[in-house]
Amino acid sequence: MAYALALGTFSFLFAVIWGGPLIAYLRHHGIGKQIRFNGPSSHQVKTGTPTMGGLMILMPVFLITLAEGFAQLLAGTSFGQALLDRLGVARVFFFGRSILVPLGVMLGFGLLGGHDDWAGARGYRSGEGLLARWKFVMQLVLGTTTALVLHFGPPDLHSVAFPGVAEKLDIGLWWLPIAVFIIVGSSNAVNLTDGLDGLAGSIAAICFACYGIIAFLQDQGWLLLFCFTMVGATLAFLWYNAYPADLFMGDVGSSALGATLAVVALMSGQWLLLPIIGIVFVAETLSVMLQVGYFKFTRIRYGRGRRIFKMTPLHHHFELLGWSETQVTQRFWLMAILAAMLGVALALWGNPPPAA
Repeated sequence: MAYALALGTFSFLFAVIWGGPLIAYLRHHGIGKQIRFNGPSSHQVKTGTPTMGGLMILMPVFLITLAEGFAQLLAGTSFGQALLDRLGVARVFFFGRSILVPLGVMLGFGLLGGHDDWAGARGYRSGEGLLARWKFVMQLVLGTTTALVLHFGPPDLHSVAFPGVAEKLDIGLWWLPIAVFIIVGSSNAVNLTDGLDGLAGSIAAICFACYGIIAFLQDQGWLLLFCFTMVGATLAFLWYNAYPADLFMGDVGSSALGATLAVVALMSGQWLLLPIIGIVFVAETLSVMLQVGYFKFTRIRYGRGRRIFKMTPLHHHFELLGWSETQVTQRFWLMAILAAMLGVALALWGNPPPAA
């Protein structure tokens, strides 16, 4: 745990240093956020703020995680002897535990989100980015590929842990569609939450820290290191994303963070706790689903669509109720901390063994 916390601190420093140059580069190339006109009017002043800030998180995590793996491989007094002595350690770190899977998911969803950001910033389809249906198809492809690798690859994941039950339940091939749903759903949930300065990043950092603690309790050191590397880099992004934001995460960050969080939950075996630990993401997503569903239902039944919320996602509803942007962010952040505490408590209940 001490090493993981130190690695998270290094990740923060690594990421925060190049935040300034990244913002300057994005401004120079005109990669700014296009604010939708049907959103709160107070957000129009944010138009043009540099986006694709998720790169500030993804690149340090990728480089640090690879460096950590090679450091385990090459640790020792001589290169040749270290290569022989440490090869088993590296194999466990990279392949036996498949740390490459969350890295690959992070990059895959990051590239998809980055393409969406680029399309939006360059004005394709009036700044709306990729067509939603094509983006969803690509998410399904990435999610399905990831689930197959996790199920049939070295992790051999096929079980679920229940709070208070020591033994995990093997659900066999049912694990695959559930995993795809969790990966794609989590990616979109974080994306929907990314609408206020500091909101999605702060909630994601709490979730990764929570799963880092769970990984520590389950003696999954490799997953512990990865989680706190993510925490450090995300906190560095928040340095520039705090209200009023100098940099937005963009889909390159939100899509990647959501999918990677889902993979971490799956690899811990405690994915049943993800809706609790990520309760803010769940609430944001449900608000959109309820709003759209109720509007369509009432339009068919009464000839005129009605709404449950003033605006969705949920954070906009509270803004229109009179809460300031910082009030919404901080109160959602507090709820996320409480949910994370409950999630760790449930993971401790029954003290389940590491994921099968």
